[in-house]
Amino acid sequence: MEEDRGSEPSLVLVFSGKRKSGKDFITDLILERLGSELCCVLRLSGPLKQQYAQEHGLDLDQLLGPGPYKEQYRADMIHWGEMRRRQDPGFFCRLATRGARQPVWVVSDARRLSDLQWFRDRFPRQTRSVRVQSSEETRMERGWIFTTGVDDAESECGLDSGIEFDWTITNEADAPSLDDQLRPALELALECSSNS
Repeated sequence: MEEDRGSEPSLVLVFSGKRKSGKDFITDLILERLGSELCCVLRLSGPLKQQYAQEHGLDLDQLLGPGPYKEQYRADMIHWGEMRRRQDPGFFCRLATRGARQPVWVVSDARRLSDLQWFRDRFPRQTRSVRVQSSEETRMERGWIFTTGVDDAESECGLDSGIEFDWTITNEADAPSLDDQLRPALELALECSSNS
């Protein structure tokens, strides 16, 4: 598959975390702070869901949403995605980065070591890893329910251990403010983009 990248990013922030930990909320907050000229949010799940919907004749908009439609296909979609990754570990990463032009890339949803490794291999100087953590209690308050075959699969557990993250963000009501926790990453983003 041919890669369509405008230019190399100055910084790649690769986020991971459990379902309902707040990865999308936090990465959207970064986009809001930095602006769309400087930053883009790349979702690895978007191209996966798009390809899955296309190959299975499903409604992409509903797969991208938070509702029960996505949940009824989630386990099969995970299995299908794993088969694609075994054939080509960078398949979804390449699709997600295609056309990205901003100097700062924020990957909102790395789920397994091969996702993180793909960015580290291609952009070793630029890539930083960020883990978003929330307690099970907080995640349950946000609508998370443990699902066998999903929450115990590699797609949820692949980055739970053995990884040294550059930053860990605690997304809890009693944690330091997200702005305070994100300050080092935002400062690095501004510094990197001004040097590009």
